[in-house]
Amino acid sequence: MIILLLLRCKHTIRIPVNLERHKEQYRLKRKENIAFLKRLKKTNPQKLDSIIHPVHEEVFACTDCLKCANCCKTTSPTFTTRDITRISKRLGMSPKDMEDKYLRRDTEEDFVLKSTPCAFLGEDNYCNIYDVRPKACQQFPHTNRRRQHQLLHLTEKNLEVCPAVFEIVDKLKQQLTLHKINKYE
Repeated sequence: MIILLLLRCKHTIRIPVNLERHKEQYRLKRKENIAFLKRLKKTNPQKLDSIIHPVHEEVFACTDCLKCANCCKTTSPTFTTRDITRISKRLGMSPKDMEDKYLRRDTEEDFVLKSTPCAFLGEDNYCNIYDVRPKACQQFPHTNRRRQHQLLHLTEKNLEVCPAVFEIVDKLKQQLTLHKINKYE
């Protein structure tokens, strides 16, 4: 399926699509997008996945995340115990030393990075621990996961961070306006 989508992709999104422009577009469409996602939450859960996943595939077939890396520069993933064990082993340090050096507990008591940009992000936007990166990074921006009705709150948050998520939501608004969202309820 991805090969077919690549053929339909006229160009790879050259993201620093201008992140300042992205921030402005996010600000301008924030209320509209929040209202749209609230309506989308009312969609039949099984149908919602079948609506969002193809749009995710289409957008990411044309997106080069290495041109952006805004997620790595501005936010922190959560680190599970398994993530910490795996990454600390790769770094040749104990899990406790990794926690002390790179992580802190947030208000929900999850482990997150002490600071941004991510300490593991290289100047070339490549992740220095890509093969052992946290599960939250592997799944970001979560628009291709199952049970989207449970994840729309993440999509709402990720609209601000990820230009590709912003494009996914824009495409969904266009698509569902054409087909009337009520058909999917």
